Parts: sequence; C-alpha cells; structure tokens
Amino acid sequence: MIYFERGSETDSLTSLDLQISINAALSKLGPRKKVLVIPPDFTRFHSRAGEITQYICEYYGNAVTDILPALGTHFAMSPQEIEIMFGKKLSGLIREHNWRTDIVKLGDVPSGFIHQVSEGKLNYSWPAQVNKLLVQGNYDLILSVGQVVPHEVIGMANFNKNIFVGTGGAEGINKSHFLGAVYGMERIMGRADTPVRKVLNYASKAFSNHLPIVYIQTVLSKDSLDNKLKLRGLYIGNGVECFEKASDLSLKVNFKMLEKPLKKVVVYLPPEEFKSTWLGNKSIYRTRMAIEDNGELIVIAPGVREFGEDKQIDKLIRKFGYKTTPEILEFIKNDPELASNLSAAAHLIHGSSENRFSITYCTSKLSEGEIKSVNYNHQPLDEIVNRYNPNSLKDGYNTVDGEEIFFISNPALGLWAHKDRFN
Repeated sequence: MIYFERGSETDSLTSLDLQISINAALSKLGPRKKVLVIPPDFTRFHSRAGEITQYICEYYGNAVTDILPALGTHFAMSPQEIEIMFGKKLSGLIREHNWRTDIVKLGDVPSGFIHQVSEGKLNYSWPAQVNKLLVQGNYDLILSVGQVVPHEVIGMANFNKNIFVGTGGAEGINKSHFLGAVYGMERIMGRADTPVRKVLNYASKAFSNHLPIVYIQTVLSKDSLDNKLKLRGLYIGNGVECFEKASDLSLKVNFKMLEKPLKKVVVYLPPEEFKSTWLGNKSIYRTRMAIEDNGELIVIAPGVREFGEDKQIDKLIRKFGYKTTPEILEFIKNDPELASNLSAAAHLIHGSSENRFSITYCTSKLSEGEIKSVNYNHQPLDEIVNRYNPNSLKDGYNTVDGEEIFFISNPALGLWAHKDRFN
C-alpha cells in the first residue's frame, strides 16, 4: 500500500512540504504506541532522513522509543554526527547496531534460489538477519527511512536493503555483497530488479511480513541552475511499489548517460562523509562505466584515513589489495579468513578497475606507501588540490590548463556511464 507519493524530475519539496507530507502519511497509519525509526547513518546525510526522523518524532512524541541508524558495516555515529543529523533532543534515543553481535535470524533463502538468481555461480543459502530490536522490541510501527539512488551491490539503494543489510548480520551482508560482485556490478548498478534485490524481496515476503515496517523513501538530485541538492520525490508505503516508483525517478535524475567515454575523471570525496576507501570507492563504482580504456580516475580524498570501517575488513584489504576478479577469487580459495568475510572479497573486486583504467588516490591521512600497497597510485593531496581545486570546478566537463577533465563533487549522488557500456 502507498500512503503518500509525490515526485518528478523538476519537483523541489521544501522543508515545509516535507513535514506536511510526512504528517499526512502518518495520519493514515493512525495512532501508535511504540515506534522504531531506522534512518541511514551520517554517510547518507544528504538523504534528508535526519530531518524526516525529527518530523516523525514531533508527530509521535514519546511513542518513538528508539532510533536505530542502519550502520551495516560502517563506523558508529559520533556524538557530533548525531547532533548534526538528528538534533540534540534525539541523541538519547539513538541505538548502535553491531553487525557481528546484535542480530537474530528470521529464516533462510534456500540455496536453490541463490543458484538460480546467480546464474549458477553460487550455491549457498542466505540468512535473513536483522537487528534483534526489530523482533524483540514489540513495536507496532517500524519506519525505515532513506534515499533511493543507484548502488553498486544491489542496483538501487534502500527499501528492504535498509533492513536486511543496514541492520543485518555478518553472514547475510557477506553473502549478499558477494552475490552482487560475482554477478557483476556493471550489470547491477542503476537497476531496481537485480539478483540481490530478488533475494531480499524473497526474504521480505517469506520472513518479515509480520513486522510492521513502512518505508519512507526520498529521491534527490543537484539542480543544474544553482548546483544545490533538491528533494525531487517522496514515496511512503509498505510494499515494493513505492520503491519501484522511487527507483524510476532516481534513474531519471541521478543517472547521467554520456555520449562519449571519459579520458580523465576527477572525483572529490567530502571529508565529513568519506573516511575510508570502503565508502570512498563509490568514486570507482559510480564512474567505471564512463571511463574509457586506459583512462584515468583521480580521487581527491581529504578525509580518507582507513581502508575498511571494520577492523577485520581493514586488515583484509591491506593484506590482499584491490586486484582483478580472477585474482580475488583465487585468494578466496586459498585463504579461509577471506573466504569467511565475503563482503571484503566483494569490495576488493568492486574496487578494482580490472586493469582497464588507472586509479590514483590523493590523501594526507593514508600514506603513499599504504595507498600503493593496495594497488592504487598515489599523489599528495596538496599538490592535486592546487591543480584541481574542488571549490573552483563545476560538476561535469572542465578545462584545466588546456586539459579536459570531468569533475564529480560527490559520487554518492549519482551514476555515470557511456552509452556503449550501459545496456
């Protein structure tokens, strides 16, 4: 059922529009006694989920007893991030998700289904894991809030990914990420119907129908006139239909189809959002279908200080590096630790250009030696910023000292592809 829908390529919902829309949808749900809100973490600050969470809490008051950011494998939110995103008043309601310890299993998607959607490449079952709060909290409403945008693992982010990955467990996250990697991220990104989504939809229908989950999904894009993010769509409902509507709009406003492949791409990673290559490699995922063979990707990464946001994953990235798919698959066969952390293996595959184009990370918090050890090139941050100043470049084509580059100010906001590589 859809409780609210509004959106178009030119729409721009104000904060007042957003609050009125949220209140209209919640009024259709009726009074509730105990509410859980599941927004994304600070890495999705631009989703407007923090603002929406505040409106939910204003509407339901003390009935909102818990806010569980969908951390997945990410760092826990700092007190400062919580205050910026949700405000001071809600800090006492924030609960931290631990993807290795805080989970319960709702059921198993059978191996035969995984074998089918993976085109015969995989043959394991998939556990539908969620944070124990969802099951043990006795809520009469669970509001999952987030942004629908192209995504490297599942095709289009949000909907039940916020539940089964954002509040999911190690085995489920490992196996879903690996399924996406083995199937091929370039076959997945920008598509609402993918193998990983099929698995999550199976789990929703078979195992979580009893949970009172309602999804609040936003679609945002930068305006071509003032370069500011605008809220283009809002879709609220408890089924797949509102996600599909949001995905359709996201593909229109977040996906840039290019007439020619790009020789040099410069991507800026805002430091408050990107602190690891685990997240920062969106610069690779979202541009790889746009870059020409033997092209160049330069990643300006002032905030990147680590590789993984989980200590074990960070260690595995440092150990194996971003190698080609055949190399990573061979490592999995021979290394039990990597084989038991398949999300790390998937990330290593995703972060490789498969030797098709060069990748240069420009950092100050990770050393040249550290960057080169994981199979990337390195340039000092100050030097590259002097040449390609993010504050003076505009999104899209720029000419710098007679050289044409393509600049992206935040890779999390879209997907770019050359028409011959997106079929």
